[in-house]
Order: sequence, then C-alpha cells, then structure tokens
Amino acid sequence: MRSVLLFRRWRRVLLTLVPLALALLHVAGTVPVPLLERLDQLIYDARLRLNMPRSLDERIVIVDIDEKSIERVGRWPWGRDKLAALTHELFTRQRVAVLGFDVVFAERDNSSGLEALRALERGALAKTPGFAEQVSRLAPSLDHDALFARSLQGQPAVLGYYFTSDRQAHTQGSLPSPVVTASQLRGRPLASTTWNGYGANLDELNQAAPQAGFFNAISDSDGVLRSLPLLAEYQGQYYESLALAMFRTVMGMPKVELGFPTTPSLGTHDTLESVVLVEGPRRMALPVDDRLAMLVPFRGTGGPDGGSYQYISASDVLEGSIAEGTLADKAVLIGTSAPGLQDVRTTPVGPVYPGVEAHASMLTAMMDGSTVAVPDYARGFDMLQLLAAGLVLALGLSVLPAGGALLLSAAVAALLVGLNVWLYRIHGLAMPLATALTMVLAASAVNMAHGYIFESRAKRALASRFRSYVPPELVDEMLKHPEQYSMQADSRELTVMFCDMRGFTALSECMPPLQLQALLNRVFTRLTEVIQSERGTIDKYMGDCVMAFWGAPVPSQDHAACAVRAALRMAAAVEQLNREHRAQGLPEIGIGIGLNTGLMCVGDMGSNIRLSYTVIGDAVNLGSRLEGLCKTYGVAIIVSEATRNLAPGCVWQELDRVRVKGKAQSVNIYTPLADQSQASAVNAEELACWQQVLAHYRAQEWAHCGRSLSALRHQTPESSLYALYASRLEEMMSRPPPSDWDGATRFDTK
Repeated sequence: MRSVLLFRRWRRVLLTLVPLALALLHVAGTVPVPLLERLDQLIYDARLRLNMPRSLDERIVIVDIDEKSIERVGRWPWGRDKLAALTHELFTRQRVAVLGFDVVFAERDNSSGLEALRALERGALAKTPGFAEQVSRLAPSLDHDALFARSLQGQPAVLGYYFTSDRQAHTQGSLPSPVVTASQLRGRPLASTTWNGYGANLDELNQAAPQAGFFNAISDSDGVLRSLPLLAEYQGQYYESLALAMFRTVMGMPKVELGFPTTPSLGTHDTLESVVLVEGPRRMALPVDDRLAMLVPFRGTGGPDGGSYQYISASDVLEGSIAEGTLADKAVLIGTSAPGLQDVRTTPVGPVYPGVEAHASMLTAMMDGSTVAVPDYARGFDMLQLLAAGLVLALGLSVLPAGGALLLSAAVAALLVGLNVWLYRIHGLAMPLATALTMVLAASAVNMAHGYIFESRAKRALASRFRSYVPPELVDEMLKHPEQYSMQADSRELTVMFCDMRGFTALSECMPPLQLQALLNRVFTRLTEVIQSERGTIDKYMGDCVMAFWGAPVPSQDHAACAVRAALRMAAAVEQLNREHRAQGLPEIGIGIGLNTGLMCVGDMGSNIRLSYTVIGDAVNLGSRLEGLCKTYGVAIIVSEATRNLAPGCVWQELDRVRVKGKAQSVNIYTPLADQSQASAVNAEELACWQQVLAHYRAQEWAHCGRSLSALRHQTPESSLYALYASRLEEMMSRPPPSDWDGATRFDTK
C-alpha cells in the first residue's frame, strides 16, 4: 500500500515539474512563448499604472500647439516668423532654462512672399527704379527662416529631428554632431536600432542652435510605446535623443560615454548596459536595453488634464498673456496634444497619449535619477525564482490535499508578486513575472486535473480554432483524433482557389451601402456553402474576393477534384443568383475563379496580435494570377495543368500556355466545361477543332490556324476566347515571334 502511495506521490512531483521545465525552456529562449511575453508586458503596464506618482512636475512645462492655438493662430505648420516670436517670448520675457522642439523644420518657409519678390526683382521688375532697394530693405523682415534662426542664436535651444529606415534612405536637412563617434568605439559593434535616413532641420537653423535631438519612438510588438531610445546609430555614428539633449543642456553638456556590462557579450555585437554622462568626477548612468532605449516612467494618464505637467497653449504665449517670468528657469517642450496633428501614442497609461509628454517623462526621470530598467541579469533572476517556486510546489502539492494545495499556490504567487513590486519600487528594477505566475497556475492545475479534463479542453480548443475555417463535418472528424491536428506550419500538396466578384466596383458606385452589404453577404453565403459542401477550407474574405483551399487541415486525396467541382457549382450558383436578381430588378454579377495545385505551406501565420490559418507559397501566388486571367480569356474558371491532371472527371478546354508575372516557367491553363455526367452537352467537334487551332498556333502555322479559327468563330460568334485568338493571330502574322518562341503568352502584370 505504501509503495502504491509513494508511486502516486512521485508521479505528481514529476507532473508538477513539467510546467517548471517548460517555463525554464521559455526563459532560456529554447522554446519561446509569445503569449508569456505579451503577459509580461501587461503585468509591466499594470505595475506602472499602480506606481505612477500622478503629481505635477513643476520643473517642466509643455507649450502646446493645441486646437485653441490652431484656431487662433492658424493651421499648422505656422510661419517661422510666428515661431521666432514664440521663441523670443520664451527666452526674453519668460527666461526659460532650456527650450526643446518636438517638431522638425526641414523645409524652407516661403510663406512671406520674399522669394516671389526676388523673382520679380530678377525678372519683370528688374529695371523698375527703386524696386531692388525696397526688396533689400524688406528682406530681413520677410526672411522668416532667418528671423527664426536669430531667435535661436546663442540660446539654450534644442531642435528636434527624426531618423527613418526605408529602401530609399531619404535624407533631408542636416544632422547635428554625434555624441559618440565610430572612432570612439574603435571598431566595437553595438547592438542598437539602426537607421538609414533622416529628416532634420535646415542648416541655417542648425548653425544657430547646434544642439539637437531625435524624437523617434519605437513601439513594442503589441504597438504600445513603453520606451524611448536614448541613442540612435546612423552610418556608424551615435546621436542623442531630444530628452537626453535637453538634459545635457540643463546639466552643462556633460560628456557621453558608454557603459558596458562586466560580462562580455557572447554574440556578434556588444550590448550596452547604460549611457553614462560624465562631468568631472560626477558620473550618471542611464540604463538602456539592446535598442539603446530606456523605459519611460510615465507620471500620469497624459494630456492637459493628466496632471503630470503644466500645458500652456502656444497661442497664449504668442499673445503675451502669460505673466513675465512665469516660466523662468523651467525646461520647456514645444509639441502638440491635438489629435489632428498625429503626435499621439498608445502607451500603458492611455491609448491617446501626447508624444511630447513622453519626452517630458524621460526628462523628469533623468532629472530625478529615478530611472526604471530591465537589468541584464533579468533572465537569470527569472530562472532562479522559477526553480525556487517550482521545487516548493513540486514537493508541497504532492502531499497536500486540494484545499492546502490551493493555499500553497496562492502563497507562492503572492510572494512572487510582493518581491517583484518591492524590486520595482525600491530599486527601480522591472523584473519578469508572467512566466513564474503562469508556472504556479499550471502546476496547480495539472495536480488537480484529470486526463479527461485535458482531453475535453483540447477538443474544445481544436473545434474553436477550426470551426470558422472548415465545414462542421470536418471538425467532427478532427475531434475524433485531435492530437493529429495542430496550427503549426507544414508543407503539403494542396489546391488553392481565388474567387473574385466581377463588376463589384461599379456596383459599389451605384448601390447604397446597406443594399451593397446585403448583396455581398448573399453572394458570399452561397459561395461559402458550396465550398464547405465540397470539403473546402475558407481562408479569408478580401473585399469582393474569397480565398479557399482543399487538403488541409484534414488531408484529402481528391482535393483537386473537390475544388474543381466546387468551382463549377459556384459558377452555377452565380447564374441562379443572376436569374433571381433579374426577377427582382437587381444588377447582375460575374465571378472569376483561379485554381492551382502544388506544394504550399499551411498553418497559423501572422503576428503576436493576430494569427490566421492560411496557405502561402509560390503555388498560391500562381492561383491568384490565374484568377486574374479569367477576364482576359472570357471564362469564369481557369485552372493550372497540375489541377487538371488531378481532376479527370471533367470535360476540359485548353485555353493557352502562359508565363505569369514572377514565374519563369510557362504553364498550360484550362477551363472546365462540365462534369463527366454532363459531357453530352459539350460539343466534342468544337473542342477537337479548337485543339487543332492551338496546335497550328503553337507551330506558327498561321494560315491553317486562321482557317480553323474562322470556322469556330462562325459557329460561335459570341466567344470571347476565339475573338482573343483572332486578334493575336493578326498580330503574329504582322509581327512573327522569334524562332525560339515556345507558344507561351507572357503576362507582366498581376
């Protein structure tokens, strides 16, 4: 009896260690689980919101280009004369300590008309007495860029600019001097965010205010802004952010050095631990991650009503309605909270957060020395807390009854949360927590669950994932052996279909939205019913197009034949719909269907935010191209030779040999005329004559081809296919193809 109990206990211990092992594999990066990473982000967001000071930082003020300013001063961008007046007011009457611009001035301001006057001076009014002198006299007041530059000259101003990363590597304006040069690194490569272009300020402005910082924001994988880069790499040089440049300006321009971890990097690039500001014996380390970014310690919900920073309307400053010296010795940021100017971000503290306040929050953290960091040893810490909690649970849960096991699990979870909050509040360390909590929950669950529960859950999950893709009867088949099916990508021979509705654009222009929606839903419902009745899997709906495939998730030997039958039935369903539409006075529609069979990759694909069970590959692209050819050949269905060979139960008409865009190899294409059961309705003599036309055409026997084609056109004058070849034949006879022509028609568009 004891041996049996001991065996059961050790079995539970091992069962508890399974979640621990999986958690350790995730933390080690061997088996990464995106969901746990997302959960860690959510925990970080919640912890940040709970610990926000929600108090006003009186040292920093945001001059807001708000809706009031746009209404009173004019739409953005304003003339540089207004910006010069704004800057002059802030530096002279308000005596601010530093002024940062969360905007860029990359193009010249020609709003004054000075350039037009100078053009007249050189042209039509060149000989007008006194005109040139008047232009010269007016130029200083009309050169708005020069006015703005003079307002910045010699002042503690920090201009803003941005880096870009695109194929063209566009550059505009001129960059400031880098704070870390390639020579300082001595060939030591850094892990960082790299850019290949920029949008910077006019050189005239850069000379007046040489201090500048970039204001790029890098969101996490879920689209949420949690950190801002302190340094950015461009062509081997490293440039500082807007917040860092403003902080250095306030601090008397300390030197920027790089702080490397004591443990050397094991990769191809070195990872920075911190950006170090050095001024004499004083050193201040700002922690950064592998993107050279620092976590933003948001103070509140953001915006003028958020209570973290004083927002002053830019129009009030311009109009001089702010008492003199109100902003004395304060750090001022010029930015916008107006949603229409599109400088709002999704952050952990709010979905519409002014980008300028994110820079203000970074500046506050630097001033207070209250930075939050994910240290380089965070992964090791996570492994240690997993081992400690996992072993306690493995031993404790195996001997405790259900009630005691729940209490132990709750106590371990509470201890982990308490330690995490203490490290965050006291030491500014954002340690991972999601994996440990998930492991605790999983260990508790597996100790109290039975195999039946897990099996039922797996079946429900499988049905939930696939029910929107495949017919119910296939889901029932899958539930018999759920272990055989997964969403992981796999390469299989499948048949893909693209079905596009013809005339939809014209319908959308003449039908009310609700009527158009009803029509589209009615058509898609009919087509979907046909696809699912032929064991097809709906991939997606794309506007007026539906994509489907056969052969997955449930394997099928006759996937091509099922797809062809579905295509024929869909064409018939559309004809029936058109008959109904004619009777109701509704517009008729048409469809084009492309089918191809080949090796495709099938599985769950997409992003951490959204996944879709779909197929990709070269064979899929060919199916899409074939659908696009239906209009050219005047048929409703076009299939590749690979599909035709696997669906012998139809009467086929060969259309052409084509070479589509993106494919070097030509492919024969066909259209199904009928199922074998309806073969008697097909004119066999016409088909035989058509094959002779194709044979003569490919052999460049133009005269024979023309005679056979004329007979066909006389017999079937309404055929778009025969008319197409008649047109081609005329062109071939006037401009014969090269001697090595293989009879294929090239299509260079999708």
